[in-house]
Amino acid sequence: MIDSSKTQQSDVIRRYNVVGSRRFSNYWWASFILVGGLGFLLTGISSYLGFDVVPFIQSKNITFFPQGLVMCFYGILGLIFSCYLWFTLFWSVGGGFNEFNKKDGIIRIFRWGFPGKNRRIDLSYPIKDIEAIRVEIRDGINPRRTIYIRVKGKRDIPLTRIGQPMTLEEIETEAAELAKFLQVSLEMVS
Repeated sequence: MIDSSKTQQSDVIRRYNVVGSRRFSNYWWASFILVGGLGFLLTGISSYLGFDVVPFIQSKNITFFPQGLVMCFYGILGLIFSCYLWFTLFWSVGGGFNEFNKKDGIIRIFRWGFPGKNRRIDLSYPIKDIEAIRVEIRDGINPRRTIYIRVKGKRDIPLTRIGQPMTLEEIETEAAELAKFLQVSLEMVS
């Protein structure tokens, strides 16, 4: 989703910041899974040792084999998944910006990825190669509302983030403003 509160606009340059993984829900889930994983692991360790490692976690009625062992396994999995989420937040995976620069005649789509060779995803195209702005709207159990940019000879490039869909009014307004700014056609797909 384009964060309109952090949009820089002028007559020749428009820059839309994209939030990426740093959303409140991801912080909440990473914290929740961390606490849950630690609880499971400490309960399993307490059942192995025969006494409560942490006073508020009661493990007297849990035998180590098989319940304590399974709790250790789930605790370790929870900690691994929580670490993955925290690293995703720390690295701001999916965050970046979309910049449309009439002055230089280019569009630039920048996103942060996972560390490695392709950490920086930086795409640049000439504005003259833009054919259209396409809006895809699918309702139902898994709704999808995405703005794409169509570039000559390339596949459509999504401009909005994956996650909670934008409202119909927001996506239509955003796409119409962008199509008007770039002076290209606007296509709606349902």
